[in-house]
Amino acid sequence: MPNMKQIADMAGVSLGTVSHVLNDSARVREPLRRRVLEAVEALGYQPSQLARGLRRDKTNMFGMVIPDVTNPFFPAVVRGAEDTAFSNGYRLVLCNTDNDHAKELAHLNELRTYLPSGLIVIPSSFSDLTVQAERYRRAGTAVVCVDRLPKRWNGDSVTVANEEGAYAATRHLVHVGHRRLAAIVGPLHLTNSQERLAGFRRALSEAKLPIAPEYIQETTFDRSGGHAKARLILKMLPRPTAIFAGNDMIALGVIQAIRELGLHCPADVSVMGFDDLDFAELTSPSLSSVSQSGYQLGATAARILLDRMAGDDGPPKQLVLETQLKIRESVAAPAAGSIDESKRSRGKAGGGR
Repeated sequence: MPNMKQIADMAGVSLGTVSHVLNDSARVREPLRRRVLEAVEALGYQPSQLARGLRRDKTNMFGMVIPDVTNPFFPAVVRGAEDTAFSNGYRLVLCNTDNDHAKELAHLNELRTYLPSGLIVIPSSFSDLTVQAERYRRAGTAVVCVDRLPKRWNGDSVTVANEEGAYAATRHLVHVGHRRLAAIVGPLHLTNSQERLAGFRRALSEAKLPIAPEYIQETTFDRSGGHAKARLILKMLPRPTAIFAGNDMIALGVIQAIRELGLHCPADVSVMGFDDLDFAELTSPSLSSVSQSGYQLGATAARILLDRMAGDDGPPKQLVLETQLKIRESVAAPAAGSIDESKRSRGKAGGGR
């Protein structure tokens, strides 16, 4: 590969002049600057970002660690972060943890050797990343946690109003007439799952509706998890007339289970999701969901990093973005007579099974 000495020889200048031009570290007379740039172009020279980072203690790179690259919610978060980074002269390096905390730690330990200017983490679990974050901070790298928060996290973060979104969704289900509601939520060691379940419970408590323990199921944030738990819930007597799903992927599995059991959505069971992914409007029926912007989560996190690198040393920024309820075809009032039918079923079956 061409190097700076070859550029200096071709341009007829000193190595120092080449360095000043490439690093914009000192004023160089325009004729000399043009000769250096022409030599760079002719030789196809590409500066080593790692070498620059070693000289400056930082590269123009952001690291980003996400839990599941196949989950359609996370690419939007990555895109928001990458667009913001790129437009400000930074590049994004992405690592996927597969929701494995050991793999997450391996990525975090190795990324630090690349001297990133900033780090965005969507934690794999409700784990303590304080030690790793402190190592980055001591090295001058800003750290932002997004979507989920680790234990005892007191640094910068960007999340959404999970509890309020779930509360609004459940309250709408109650408002249209549902009295037997179930919830299939994501892993409860994750803060976003905990908050969404809290919103579901708060809405039912406010409406003075009982919450049957078996009507609350925990699963993975994917379609297969939603499908398995929905098949379990839909065979209970009395059957719930509405299911709140912890995310849209779980909701897809719920709708699949409804069809397999010969039921119809929303005639027999209403379904509410959370995320409002692009496919929500394309499902049949179209999916009602709590809308959150993954793109804004990522973009906001990247802007916090840029502010920190620009000298903002103020207290931690813990931003909470608003959600919005999107009502579509998957939610309707419960069928007439469903309450009477459920009472008869309870008398025959003696409760849930």
